[in-house]
Amino acid sequence: MGKMSREKGKRYEREIANFLKENGYEDAHRTSQYCGNTGDASDVVGLPGIHIEAKHQEQIRIYEWMFQAIHDSQKNQEIPVVFFRKNKQDTLVCMRLNDWLELYKAWENKK
Repeated sequence: MGKMSREKGKRYEREIANFLKENGYEDAHRTSQYCGNTGDASDVVGLPGIHIEAKHQEQIRIYEWMFQAIHDSQKNQEIPVVFFRKNKQDTLVCMRLNDWLELYKAWENKK
């Protein structure tokens, strides 16, 4: 991966962390996995129980990204989620159907 691509990825991870902070998740931040072992393989942390894989790429490889999120989320038993977008597009969120249903049921029970 080239330097420009890495920088684009870092900017997107900061963008996601800032969005989460602006929406009440004050502890959200980009992890430092690029400079050593942090114990967390998430790209962004701050949503308890959620493993975030963040991708800002033009070629969508959602199954590859989800496989990475699933693999990396197993250590902490978190729900794997991929936040992704193309240039000049909205961020989308991808997760497994069973995980989505679990979150939906929890939300529904709190109504």
